[in-house]
Amino acid sequence: MSMFHSMNVTSSALSAQRLRMDVISSNMANVDSTRGKFVNGEWQPYRRKTVVLEPKENSFSSFLNAARGNSGEAGEGVKVSAIKEDPTPFKLVYDPSHPDADKDGYVQMPNVDPLREMVDLISSTRSYEANVTVFNASKAMMMKSLEIGR
Repeated sequence: MSMFHSMNVTSSALSAQRLRMDVISSNMANVDSTRGKFVNGEWQPYRRKTVVLEPKENSFSSFLNAARGNSGEAGEGVKVSAIKEDPTPFKLVYDPSHPDADKDGYVQMPNVDPLREMVDLISSTRSYEANVTVFNASKAMMMKSLEIGR
């Protein structure tokens, strides 16, 4: 394990959480967007997006460690495997004056729930802050080890 391994793992988590916050921000910005995608000749509302994270284990060192029988070693970090659209149905709101209303006066609104997005944003922010703390602690330990070597 290299000296910078913990920093590499933490930086992958920081990047993933930052992307997650960006996707949540996009969801919040489009909470009232009735025209998100043009499908089959008509506009569909914006569909909520979610970030899928998975362990990063495709490096040469992870295969080497597995071949040596050291698969229980520290992880390689995290990566974003996909940004998926939430398949939950759209909300129907009665508003006959809306330009996107159907013949019955209902408008399909995005499947974005602001409360759920705020909970996800708080979770992502806390995870980001925890990873910053880990990164700073690793940096402080490296600085101390350099001072010992003087």
